[in-house]
Amino acid sequence: MSLLVLGSIGAAVLALIFAAWNAMVVLGQPKGNERMQKVASAIQKGADAFLNRQYRTVAIFWIILVVIFYIASLYGIVPAPTPIAFTLGALLSTVAGYVGMKISVRANVITAKAAEKGLKHALRTAFRGGTVTGMSVVGLGLLGFSIMYALYANPSVLIGFGFGASLVSLFARVGGGIYTKGADVGADLVGKAEIGIPEDDPRNPAVIADNVGDNVGDCAGMAADLYESYVITILAAMLLAFYTHLQYHALVLPLVVGSVGIVASIIGTFVVGTNDKRRIWDSLNASIRISAVLALIGFGLATWYTGTFQYFPALLSGLVVAVLLAEITGHYTNKNTKAVYQIATASKSGAGTNIIYGLATGMQATMFPVIVIAAAVLVSYAVGGVFAIALASMAMLSLTGIIVSVDSFGPITDNAGGIAEMSGMSKGVRDITDPLDAVGNTTKAITKGFAIGAAALAALSLFAAFASAANLPTIDILQPTVMIGLFIGAMVPYVFSAILMRAVGAAATKIVEEVRRQFKTIKGLMKGTAEPDYAKAVDITTQAAISSLAIPALIGILSPILVGFLLGAAALGGLLAGVIVSGLVLALMTTTSGAAWDNAKKFVEEGNFGGKGSDTHKAAVVGDTVGDPFKDTAGPGLNPLIKVINMVSLLIAATVVSYALPVLLHIAV
Repeated sequence: MSLLVLGSIGAAVLALIFAAWNAMVVLGQPKGNERMQKVASAIQKGADAFLNRQYRTVAIFWIILVVIFYIASLYGIVPAPTPIAFTLGALLSTVAGYVGMKISVRANVITAKAAEKGLKHALRTAFRGGTVTGMSVVGLGLLGFSIMYALYANPSVLIGFGFGASLVSLFARVGGGIYTKGADVGADLVGKAEIGIPEDDPRNPAVIADNVGDNVGDCAGMAADLYESYVITILAAMLLAFYTHLQYHALVLPLVVGSVGIVASIIGTFVVGTNDKRRIWDSLNASIRISAVLALIGFGLATWYTGTFQYFPALLSGLVVAVLLAEITGHYTNKNTKAVYQIATASKSGAGTNIIYGLATGMQATMFPVIVIAAAVLVSYAVGGVFAIALASMAMLSLTGIIVSVDSFGPITDNAGGIAEMSGMSKGVRDITDPLDAVGNTTKAITKGFAIGAAALAALSLFAAFASAANLPTIDILQPTVMIGLFIGAMVPYVFSAILMRAVGAAATKIVEEVRRQFKTIKGLMKGTAEPDYAKAVDITTQAAISSLAIPALIGILSPILVGFLLGAAALGGLLAGVIVSGLVLALMTTTSGAAWDNAKKFVEEGNFGGKGSDTHKAAVVGDTVGDPFKDTAGPGLNPLIKVINMVSLLIAATVVSYALPVLLHIAV
């Protein structure tokens, strides 16, 4: 085992130790009074119930695929260790999301209690809770991959490891997205729109389900998403180095980049903290920027030491993409920006104009991210071909630790505000948790933009690896089969998103019916003298989300298999191109529109244009309701879809070349 691989294992262990230390610090703080803990306990039980049922569903797919991989390995179709690698990849992804969410649903009540001591204390507590998730993701990802590579010294063996991560990510993103928005939309439609009670009101039977959804969607879901991107980008880069016979130091450079990013991210976490409500985001953003600068310095030293300095511009371009995507997303979604102000202003004339401006904002917001990603691809390719594109993606994802930490801050502060409201804490506490929650909404939007960009670059890297594995130096789009694959690929993200949106609508409808029923049948509920049946709403949302998992998963797994074996390797390449381009733009549009609608509503709720209860507010609530499944279900769900399709294609690349229908017909003729 080389010192470089040993160093990556050491960096991974360091990340896990840092995560454990933060967890102990957070859990060692006061947890509030009995009423606060009662609310927090309900959220914890709901989150555990959902994840346990979700992972049981994942286990069914895992068993089927392990059997398939085992049989395929007996016939030499896949390497012998593939079932083991697949199992480990899926297991570590599950652990990363599960551990992070466990801390998140405990840090929420601790953050609410910490708010009694002031803004800085609450901010640091929430961020420490998020750091547990962030460092667990990169620590487990780099540790698992490094150990597997140390054992087998062949990147091809680790394709199964990446596919295991992709499978869990798809389920986590889809299931968590349907759950969180089914509960959120259902709670808002009755609570805000019909009855007129505020958000997080304890009288709303769906309020616990809503708070649970924040964690399973934006904590466990995001963790699995970026864990997958992190792992498969390392895989793609090492595969490309392996296929093109690059020197050993280039082959393990992705592991070195990941190690540098972990150290930089750990240092970056220490700058978070402020007593100024106006500078909460500035403090969090500073942690990302400082981590990026430190990573850049580390990349320079690492490439100089390993004799791979020619790839430094590609690494630089990846970091630039990460920072610029955060800035661009913030420009369109931050509560104080022109784009959000225009949506809020449009709400004065009704819900229709609110929807029009929100959609227009999302469509316009696709331009600059695409230009930035395209520029990074151009620069990277110029300095080192497709391998350098994968390195740019890895440089971007080296910041995953700090990015996921900032993202997980969002659901913790959102829950902290909900707990403060439901347990009757003082107005002074809400004056602290509310601005933290508002910034948390921005952090979630920005990290979604990061995740989309990371997914696109990771998919491009996998696409290049697929082309190498399938021996396709070029793909001619004028060939009819390739054109068919291209059109199918462009269509799949839209059909996939439609299924998710309908699932959210169905779940929300059931929640609306249940909330209405409880308000009608539980005497004293509206007056606050009776307690709603929170568990019933949690159970309804859980069942609705779990029952919707199979079809989206099958779309991701079967579409490349059918196209590849029916139309051939070149057509499968066309499918991948269509999925990447279409999925990237659609994901950017939906997530940005949703976040902008959300913050436009918050802008009105601050007292602008009539404030809460006004006609403008009612129109803004409609836009936010439409935007919820956009930003938290359909958009984020496209990330793992793109990567799963690419991973399946990479797995079957060699087989398609030999056994696809066009090849068999040619042999027969």
